[in-house]
Amino acid sequence: MATKFKSKPGRSQRYLTIVKPSGSLHPRVQKVGPEHFGIVAVDCAKARSKWMLADFYGNVIIPPTVVEHNKQGFDAAVAAIRGAMASHGLGDVLVAIERTGIYHLPVKRTFISHKFEVRIVHPLTTKQYRLPADPGTKTDDTDLLAIHRATTNGFGLIELPLDEIHGPLRLLARYRRTLVRNNAGLRNQIIALLDVVLPGYTGLFEDVFDNQAALSIARSVTSASKIRSLGSEGLAEILSELQVRYQQRTLKKILHWADGVENTTEYSEMYHNILVHKDNERCARLQQIATLEQELAGLLARTAYVVLLSIPGVSIVTAAEFAGEMGPITNYASDQAITGRAGIYPSRYQSDRVDRCDGPLVRRANRKLRGVILMIAENLLTCNRFFQGLREQWKTAGLKEQAMGVRAAKRFCRIAYQMVAGGQVFRHPCCQQRDAILRKLSLFHAEHGSALAQVLVDLQAAADHIPKSEHAREAKSLYEELQPSPRRERCGPRRLGEILPVVLAKLGVNAVDLSVKGENDLT
Repeated sequence: MATKFKSKPGRSQRYLTIVKPSGSLHPRVQKVGPEHFGIVAVDCAKARSKWMLADFYGNVIIPPTVVEHNKQGFDAAVAAIRGAMASHGLGDVLVAIERTGIYHLPVKRTFISHKFEVRIVHPLTTKQYRLPADPGTKTDDTDLLAIHRATTNGFGLIELPLDEIHGPLRLLARYRRTLVRNNAGLRNQIIALLDVVLPGYTGLFEDVFDNQAALSIARSVTSASKIRSLGSEGLAEILSELQVRYQQRTLKKILHWADGVENTTEYSEMYHNILVHKDNERCARLQQIATLEQELAGLLARTAYVVLLSIPGVSIVTAAEFAGEMGPITNYASDQAITGRAGIYPSRYQSDRVDRCDGPLVRRANRKLRGVILMIAENLLTCNRFFQGLREQWKTAGLKEQAMGVRAAKRFCRIAYQMVAGGQVFRHPCCQQRDAILRKLSLFHAEHGSALAQVLVDLQAAADHIPKSEHAREAKSLYEELQPSPRRERCGPRRLGEILPVVLAKLGVNAVDLSVKGENDLT
């Protein structure tokens, strides 16, 4: 229950409540009366759920009932609730659903479609409210009672909906992260197989997967003796047939290693077949990841978070992951709301005169959002000159790596909130030059081989979120990307020239003017 505290005499009265603001029910309960306020508690499972209806005092109106996850089951549950509302004179009813992976989503959608207000109860909250009353019993019925107690105390929280861009963006970003983790596991398995078939081969290179020639040879031979028999010419012939570029020093390094390996592996052919199969799976998964990254870039360009690309050290993929986990920036009142939701603040233990306020990060938080923010902070500490300077200062002061990451994460949250909520690009007195957003997007699409139509649509969408005062600077940077470069000539044709005039027109700048005007004229 809420407890109110009045302020000192002579001042305007200020009321505080111990419940969570987003879950407070007391104004609504006072309006209709506790005995006329109904709470539907739902404990979800995969194929069916259990629910009950009780008033605010906990008097059970409809006992725990099983509902199948189909139209007939949901319609029967809604009809029973509406009938109880009429027969018991309930003036207000809300539905409290325990979050259960993705299995609670059909239940949530059903009650929302029937115009019920839905609150979400975290499973940890259910556990904490169940243990005092039923410490040795965990059943669906005891969970329903705990969900009801949690809701009456303000822990049935409102979930803000995602729009048609941030919702898919979050799903794609999480799916890509899953593929990346699975691919990392595949790499470890391939390295283990290489150590069996070709002992010590992976130690020749910093990363065998970054050396296409070394990996191609490992896929083509089954033993060190085979490498010795092929010699330099045989290895070169294999790479030529595969159209893989190589250097002679790489072949010499491999042959020198093969001369020192005498043992042969049992079932080497079978190990080698498994290795090739896993590497094919790894390459196919890399293609899937690249396709997902193109889709992420397209969705990011349609959000206000695209301005984060102007921060040196923030890539398109990490910005897209951050945007997906954050959702619309209008859901956050300040940067402290971001760090609070992500749990980027220390836990505290205080009792009498003991006060340890610098403990580890709090346990209850949005772990996915926290992970993305800490990953961005680590990238900034490595790639951003301003954060690199801060890192040196913190290291001199004796801070640990984890503490430096947390400090950088909180700074990034402050900067990101001001940029996204204010529609601004990165401006910092300690940073002389920011990254060009459209140039970063165009280079990303060039590396991924995106279609010209997608590149054009994404650049135009991103231009809508860039402040008009920065259009000329973005146009100049994009135009400079088109200029001849010997290094670029070797990488293949630059297709940006086919869409550049359209994008420059979107920015309100003429390509002919850019070729004759200087930088001072544009800024």
